[in-house]
Amino acid sequence: MARYSKKSMSLEKSGEEAMAIARGTQKPGQTKEQTRLIAQGIQKGIELYKKQQAEKKRDLDRKIRKAAVTVSHEPLPVEVAANMDPGQGTQLAWVLLLLSWLCFGIYFFLGR
Repeated sequence: MARYSKKSMSLEKSGEEAMAIARGTQKPGQTKEQTRLIAQGIQKGIELYKKQQAEKKRDLDRKIRKAAVTVSHEPLPVEVAANMDPGQGTQLAWVLLLLSWLCFGIYFFLGR
């Protein structure tokens, strides 16, 4: 069995796409040779676009991996959590809840 590379399949596919586009934009009186040349230009453009997108994707993946490595090596701020009283956060939440309901009640009754 013969093995086919992905590149040759990609080239054939982009060649077919390019020929379809070239035929779709064909002018009356245009020769087959001119259409073939236009299709070759379109195919080169498609291949260049695909290469650029693949390069952008690789660069983005590198940046993401690099950011993930730097984030994983940073120590977590333990001092902030250690200095805070466990009951202090819940007390603050209750005070804010009561204050918001008080403001809502004032707005509701004075707004009428």
